[in-house]
Amino acid sequence: MVQVKPAKIKRVGVIGGGQLAWMMGPAAQVLGIDLIVQTLHTSDPAVAIAHSAVIAPVADVTATTTLAAQCDVITFENEFIDCAGLQPLADQGTRFRPSLDVLSLVLDKRHQREFFEQIGLPNPRYDFLEGHESEADLMTKAKRIGFPLVMKTRRLGYDGYGTAIVQTTSQLSVIWDRFNHAPVLLEEFVPFKQELAMMVARAAGGAIAIYPTVETQQVDQICRRVIAPARVTPVVATAMAEIARTLVTQLELVGIMGIECFLTPDDRVLINEIAPRTHNSGHYSLDTCITSQFEQQLRAVSDRPLGPTDLTCPQAVMVNLLGLDEPEASHYQKLQTLRQRPQANLYWYNKGIRPGRKLGHITQCLGAGEDPEMAADAIEAIWYG
Repeated sequence: MVQVKPAKIKRVGVIGGGQLAWMMGPAAQVLGIDLIVQTLHTSDPAVAIAHSAVIAPVADVTATTTLAAQCDVITFENEFIDCAGLQPLADQGTRFRPSLDVLSLVLDKRHQREFFEQIGLPNPRYDFLEGHESEADLMTKAKRIGFPLVMKTRRLGYDGYGTAIVQTTSQLSVIWDRFNHAPVLLEEFVPFKQELAMMVARAAGGAIAIYPTVETQQVDQICRRVIAPARVTPVVATAMAEIARTLVTQLELVGIMGIECFLTPDDRVLINEIAPRTHNSGHYSLDTCITSQFEQQLRAVSDRPLGPTDLTCPQAVMVNLLGLDEPEASHYQKLQTLRQRPQANLYWYNKGIRPGRKLGHITQCLGAGEDPEMAADAIEAIWYG
């Protein structure tokens, strides 16, 4: 009897139509995949590269039902979805990759922390509030963690939104009032020497592809630059890879995941947060890895073999281009200057310009002896002044 190989997945739905879905476009063409996106506006970046689009909010379950009818599998550009509302679709056979269970976990930072603890990953000290606690409860939990501490909204926080550093007991109630007593996570403030990140992909059959550890540098809690590979010891790089492997195995992830960690002065790695999708810290891979994070996500969710993750140059630096408090013309003048940099690739997301918004990024390949900090400084001097 002749065995018939199952047909390759050709139609991939993407919930979200921003720059992360937009950057899947070239890889989808190479792999012969049609992308169908669910996104709020016809002007969103990914609509331009999609085979078709369902124009609706990303949490609109009815719209996702329409999307599912056009796709073989659904993946995600962001995790701000209605997991409970989508569960009947999953029960009826719609394939979500990653699974709704994974998405549900990352939607609440408390659940993330508890899961990390359960599987033995190194966590900062933490506690949580549901919103109904008394001032005395708040103070007791905070003192157990120690000051300074970090207060984070448990849901829908990103790029520094919904995060505050509490230095003293006198600030505690005031800052929680600013959060409107929403459910929050309380974490110890980690005096890190570096912030590290890593992308890792896992296929349905269990194959895992791990990218190099990178260093991320933040300004006002928004990622400003990424240095690949991170300037860390082999022991630290191995610890990062083990965290990545443990996470995707325990989660039975199908897709790609970004992992953010703190490196303490004594070289301990503490996990910060995860994102079950492509991630800002992996943008460098578009130009400096054999397989970009965007191609890898599509490979993982469409049952194609995972690609190699090796760097194609000794090192690289990626700089985010955030919106400036300047006229639009000034942004485009600076873009023209950046396009002239040798060994650099610029990505402009074609989004509406406003201060602080992620509008694009630039990645520069560097030789073994070059200083990535100097290269990033030169790029930032052009864009930020």
